[in-house]
Amino acid sequence: MEYDLAIDGAPETVPAGTALLLLHPSIGETDRVDTDFLSADTDRFLVISTRTTAREVEQKLDYYEVDESRAVILDTLSIERGYSRRSAPNIHYAAGPDDVEGIVEDVESFLETTEGHRRITFDSLSELAYYGDEAAALEAAERLIELVREHGAVCLFHLSSEVHDDDTVAAFAELFDGTVTLDDDGTVSYEAAE
Repeated sequence: MEYDLAIDGAPETVPAGTALLLLHPSIGETDRVDTDFLSADTDRFLVISTRTTAREVEQKLDYYEVDESRAVILDTLSIERGYSRRSAPNIHYAAGPDDVEGIVEDVESFLETTEGHRRITFDSLSELAYYGDEAAALEAAERLIELVREHGAVCLFHLSSEVHDDDTVAAFAELFDGTVTLDDDGTVSYEAAE
């Protein structure tokens, strides 16, 4: 099975099981890249958010006219911050943005209970590292990528280039099949893993 990418400079399609890293300097244009990725040939998609609440994710999907009926949102912030949780079948909650086990379990459940073209975005690994640590974020990324490959989905995980040193960025990039780089001016480029 092939997936359309809809990312500037990247291949038109990638095989099932492909994991991509979105490397960005700030969060300014990431929403555009993320929602383009989610809109292409998708039956179901999962948005894992360690940076914003489910309500903010819904607002982003609505603003960019992404079909929310296909969405499942994993909100990792609301419990941590003591916000009220909205009960909805498509909104799940993790105990906090560093709840690696909860995040992995939710992704596994999503992949085991859905079919067809499935996409996952994770916004962001940098926040997971901030609330936990970089080793935990690397381990989480490895485990999630393995699930994506096992179940024939595709994923796009965010990482901020501003908050990690070059060695850490390289360690994350090594896990992925390709890196999508978003520059300050909004330019997007793609580099396949060696």
